[in-house]
Amino acid sequence: MLMAHPAVLQELLRRYEELRARYGGGDEGLARSLEDVTYTLCVSTGTRDIAAALVVAREQVQRSAPRGKAPRGKAPASASVPA
Repeated sequence: MLMAHPAVLQELLRRYEELRARYGGGDEGLARSLEDVTYTLCVSTGTRDIAAALVVAREQVQRSAPRGKAPRGKAPASASVPA
C-alpha cells in the first residue's frame, strides 16, 4: 500500500483539528471542508472511518519524527494540501 508523506498527514491532521474546533453546524462551507479533509485522511491512511484514520495518521507521523523529537506543529509549505 502507498503511504502518504508524514508532512502531508501532519497538515491533514492540523486542518482536521482546526475544522472540528470551528464546526458548530449550519455552515455548509465549513461542513464541506470538514467532509473533504475527513475523506482525504481516510484515503491517505487506508481506513474507512475518521477515528481509525486519526490513529493511523498520528502513528505514521510519530514514527517519522526523528528520535528524541516530537513532530513539529506545522508542515512545510510544499507539503500543504489544497483546500
